Amino acid sequence: MKVGIVQQQNTADTNVNKAKLTESIRVCAAQGAELVVLQELHNNLYFCQTEDTQLFDLAETIPGPSTDSYGALAKELGVVIVLSLFEKRAPGLYHNTAVVLEKDGTIVGKYRKMHIPDDPAYYEKFYFTPGDLGFKPIQTSVGKLGVLVCWDQWYPEAARLMAMAGAEVLIYPTAIGWESTDTTEEKQRQLDAWVTVQRGHAVANGLPVISVNRTGHEPDPSGQTNGIQFWGNSFIAGPQGELLTVLPNDSESVTVLEIDKERTESVRRWWPFFRDRRIDSFGDLTERFLL
Repeated sequence: MKVGIVQQQNTADTNVNKAKLTESIRVCAAQGAELVVLQELHNNLYFCQTEDTQLFDLAETIPGPSTDSYGALAKELGVVIVLSLFEKRAPGLYHNTAVVLEKDGTIVGKYRKMHIPDDPAYYEKFYFTPGDLGFKPIQTSVGKLGVLVCWDQWYPEAARLMAMAGAEVLIYPTAIGWESTDTTEEKQRQLDAWVTVQRGHAVANGLPVISVNRTGHEPDPSGQTNGIQFWGNSFIAGPQGELLTVLPNDSESVTVLEIDKERTESVRRWWPFFRDRRIDSFGDLTERFLL
């Protein structure tokens, strides 16, 4: 399966962002991509740096304007597209939602972000209700996609449940970066941890991982912080955690890469982690903490 990933620096102009994304999707399709993955909340700046009720106006219904416009593009180009949208489900009820569009432009499935962070400059709990669709892969013409979103990528349980439900690849639209006051050493530790944990999901589950992050600096509208320098480094890893491609940390990039989904069968025969899982002893995982 040929996969296109789009790492973009966004502006305050939604129309400009969407136009750039459209052109990048076209570039991916021209290079033979069958699946194109976009970054988290790709239409706008990362608005969760502040808590502002006016920003709920950025949300849209699903189906809605974005699924219509990107759906028409998916149909025109014959590609599957993974979107990441600010969903307005009902008055006062909003989600951070990934939507998968089939090659005919229809919505074939969606995933609502389950783990919602609340950290300085990442005030997502103010905007998003935790997902209620579970960890269920989305069946498409290119395979079963285990779509998760950003903060989900730190949780091995989410990756495992997607794999157990038959996902053939794990996909993480992402928006993560550095605060400028962190030391160079701390910034490197954060980036290394982010890459390592996701490569670990690939290894533990014998699945390719596609992680697509944004890049560029986005200021904090409140002025309380120096904003976020999104660290890019979008990557695709194989089922043994091997890095197949890594994008720059400081610039936009579009890449198309072929991944071999059938390699999962071989890797799981060599490393039979699913065979050796002690499922009779894992019941305590549903507890918050054990003393």
